[in-house]
Amino acid sequence: MTKREFKKGDEVAWDHSQGTAHGEVVDKKTSGGKVKGFHYTASEADPKYIVKSDKTGARAAHSKDELRRE
Repeated sequence: MTKREFKKGDEVAWDHSQGTAHGEVVDKKTSGGKVKGFHYTASEADPKYIVKSDKTGARAAHSKDELRRE
């Protein structure tokens, strides 16, 4: 399996219950935090990427395994 790394500005896609969403990476977090009232955990070994949805503008934290390049 290849190591997935993303950076700010990367266009990505991810799957969710209603299909596939598309958006842009806006930040990489290596410590826990909160997005839209939801807590996430992150570390250097398991960073979370904050992505902004193209469709809704909503932000969410995703792991590298959930994302793929567009």
